[in-house]
Amino acid sequence: MQVDLDLDQGDEHFGSTTRIAFSCKEPGGSTFVDVKPAELRSMVLNGQPVDVSTLTDGRVTLSDLAADNVLEVEAQMAYSRDGQGLHRAVDPADGEHYVYGHLFLDAGPRVFACFDQPDLKAPYAVTVAAPEAWTVLGNGAATKVAPGRWELAETKPLATYFVTVCAGPYASVRDEHDGIPLGIHARASLKEALEHGAPQMLEVTKASFDYYHQLFGIRYPFGEYHQVFVPEFNAGAMENPGCVTFRDVYVFRGAAARDEILTRSNTIAHEMAHMWFGDLVTMQWWDDLWLNESFAEYMSHRTLDAATEFGTEAWVDSTMARKAWGYAAERTPSTHPVAGSAALDAQSALQDFDGISYAKGAATLRQLIAHIGDDAFIAGVSAYLREHSFGNGTLADFMGFMERASGKDLAAWTRAWLLTAGVDVISLDRATGTVNRTVPEAFPADRPHTFDVAGFSEGRETFRLPVTTEGDATQVDGLAAAQADLVVPNAGDLTWATVTLDPASIEALPEQLAQVPDPQARAVVWVSLVDGVCLGTVDPRVMVRTVGAAWPHEDNASILNRSAGSLLGRIIPTFLPHEEQDAAEQVVAGAAAAVLEAATPGSTRALVAARAVARTSADEELLRAWAAGDRRPAGLEADSDFGWIVVRNLASHGLAGRELIEATRERDDTLQGRLSALMAAASMPDEEAKAWAWAEITTNRQRSNYELNALAQGFWSSGDLDVLRPYAARYFTDVPAMAEWVGDDALARVASLGFPSRVVEEATADLSRAALERDDLTPAVRRGIVDAMSELGEALRSRLTFG
Repeated sequence: MQVDLDLDQGDEHFGSTTRIAFSCKEPGGSTFVDVKPAELRSMVLNGQPVDVSTLTDGRVTLSDLAADNVLEVEAQMAYSRDGQGLHRAVDPADGEHYVYGHLFLDAGPRVFACFDQPDLKAPYAVTVAAPEAWTVLGNGAATKVAPGRWELAETKPLATYFVTVCAGPYASVRDEHDGIPLGIHARASLKEALEHGAPQMLEVTKASFDYYHQLFGIRYPFGEYHQVFVPEFNAGAMENPGCVTFRDVYVFRGAAARDEILTRSNTIAHEMAHMWFGDLVTMQWWDDLWLNESFAEYMSHRTLDAATEFGTEAWVDSTMARKAWGYAAERTPSTHPVAGSAALDAQSALQDFDGISYAKGAATLRQLIAHIGDDAFIAGVSAYLREHSFGNGTLADFMGFMERASGKDLAAWTRAWLLTAGVDVISLDRATGTVNRTVPEAFPADRPHTFDVAGFSEGRETFRLPVTTEGDATQVDGLAAAQADLVVPNAGDLTWATVTLDPASIEALPEQLAQVPDPQARAVVWVSLVDGVCLGTVDPRVMVRTVGAAWPHEDNASILNRSAGSLLGRIIPTFLPHEEQDAAEQVVAGAAAAVLEAATPGSTRALVAARAVARTSADEELLRAWAAGDRRPAGLEADSDFGWIVVRNLASHGLAGRELIEATRERDDTLQGRLSALMAAASMPDEEAKAWAWAEITTNRQRSNYELNALAQGFWSSGDLDVLRPYAARYFTDVPAMAEWVGDDALARVASLGFPSRVVEEATADLSRAALERDDLTPAVRRGIVDAMSELGEALRSRLTFG
């Protein structure tokens, strides 16, 4: 593949010229090429023109093929504003423009003509014309060959969705490790923040390279390694070989908590794992792409644990952030097997890139290792990578190498863990010393579990017992005689299961949880508590009381951040009646104030607590002082992001108008500042503000993907039900219509954030069911409504049960 891109044609369009050499097994036959241009100017096959007017639904038929063919395509393409294809953003901090390619999963034809499927890999030779002041980066090493002209070294064979080009006046930090040139890049206005964070990011990058080289026994195969932090990015990151793209909020422009640095480090290790698993060997078809994410999800936490400063903190964060996400996906009607879901095309596959593909898939790999042993697992992975290097593989291929390495037949294991949906429930009967496993009726499977059970009393671990389940009830030696106030199944979080705490443990939580010495067990309890609330077995007020009692004593950053985030983001605003919500928020505010008073100034505990106070406090005098930059906690004196938390709190309670929002925006006239201003304005509770915000979301076609997200987030965060209720009905007509100008990947996020989740009424559920009867919903909008309606149902059931 030869691709030439002209990025020097203005703000709206770019030139794309493609030359594809390909063979045909049956000369005289036909195929099609994928291309989605603003204007298809010419197409020539083997020297003969192809009628470009035959372009239909992004495809042109190619007929009368020879054994060896050359296709040349010239097109004008449109830059995107939805984060798909070649996205162009303007940084208001300095007016500079930035371009980056995000071709996952099926946006390649929006950039160049191609045969767009993962099993058609090819080397890419890319040339780029760009404004003279720009830097160009891509999959191959970039060389500036003339003013405004760049050549990228030809790549190894790549699937279309891995190709990228990043161009703009990027600030850069460069280094080298083990013979591999390294680069970290971000917008020029983030230069100071980039240089501040680069040493830590490079440290993790180098440690990850060393660990993967040692583990797999295969050298990194893609030349240079660039990590580019780009604006308005839909995903967390994308594993483009040699040129990984990340959302640029990972370049922290203010204070950062330890768990936020851990999350960034995890993303760095995750994307690097893909260089081997996903890039070197790519899954043959869309239906197996889950394995890329499951593997990288597992490997990134393993790497942070084994090779970086974060150690076991990485697995605690996995429990709080990732497994909680996966368990939530399991509770929805759209739950699906880890593997084996039919995916006829990329859009079908995209719907299953969720907490099941990532977190559950990673957990099943941990169970596979428990089943066959770590040595066999690594030997099988290495053999699989060598056998299929620069080609494609399937689930059957991967499991075949696991069987050969372990000497075990894994067919039954694969059916139970990978090909059957659903999550088992693990509970225990203390009196009989029995661990019970309840299999979901809709998805019966005999999934063996290997984990532990631990007990805690008054700050001590009183026992820890290993368990391997045998059927639905497993007798555990020593469990009946063991004494503890709080007993935690799966305390080490070794398996994938919904953990149900026994009634005595639930009762003991508010007093005992803070004293549990093992952060991993505490994390399991927090996730179990959220699951219990959502499943209707635990009163949401128990979680409020537990946060109030345990939070002031918690020292793990991931637990601090995620437990409060779950309570404030979902439990309080949807599960509790409206009249109880303010009081519940003040429980969090009081706990956060206690932490802030006791914590070391400038520490992660102080930072997380200060943000929680800023988000929940009802002290208008304090909030106004903080908004003005006065009396702020140490380290946050000039932190713009902290200031926006305060302003959003004031705005959502009707205590700040557009004057304060605009004044704050003028002091922080950056991409993030403008997004924060939109969110704050949308969070104002009056009818006029809601009408403006809704119109901006659903009718302003110039809004970027990030602007739509900010507006949707702010919209539902405040307001009386009488003001919000009319928009519940409008959601089901206005948001689906946005598919006309917003790509499915970006619209999926808007559909989720924009759902009327705060209108916890049967009428909202009725509207959802009626909408799902329509046949004009895109896959992303349909999935968003299905999942959000499921969450609404959880809240309705809880209110019916507990009041």
